[in-house]
Amino acid sequence: MRYGLTLKNCILRKVLPPESRSIYQVAKESGISPGTIRGWMLKSKEGKLEITPEGSDPSPKDWPPAQKFRLLMEGKLIPADQRGEWLRTNGLHSEHLALWEQELSNLMTDKQEALKAEIKELKKKVLELEKAGNRKDKAMAEVVALLVLKKKLEERFGVDEED
Repeated sequence: MRYGLTLKNCILRKVLPPESRSIYQVAKESGISPGTIRGWMLKSKEGKLEITPEGSDPSPKDWPPAQKFRLLMEGKLIPADQRGEWLRTNGLHSEHLALWEQELSNLMTDKQEALKAEIKELKKKVLELEKAGNRKDKAMAEVVALLVLKKKLEERFGVDEED
């Protein structure tokens, strides 16, 4: 079984100083064999496995929405009997999936509402522009009518504006 780097770091932080908890206690809590944890400790001493400080790797709640969505969809495809192993491999808890589903649902709802508001605003703007265009068309028609009347007046009576 393969475990994610985040999970390995979390377990190693528990068994190495400053916490220095018992390997068996941590193994019992996490469901990972003591031999596996010892192997990780040996790799970290040899420099083959780097332990990051506790605040440096982002927790699953801080992951980007795209990664949460990918893992959520991947988790839905995993059979129930293999889900625990998959969760440990990815350094997750089952609660993460439920929380992410709700979070992504809320995010999509918020985006839909924002899009609806934007569409409503754009329709209002289009209506205002159409009204302004109609006013300009009417004004232009009036100007054209006045020019035609002026031209006819000049033709009939030979009247110039200077007269």
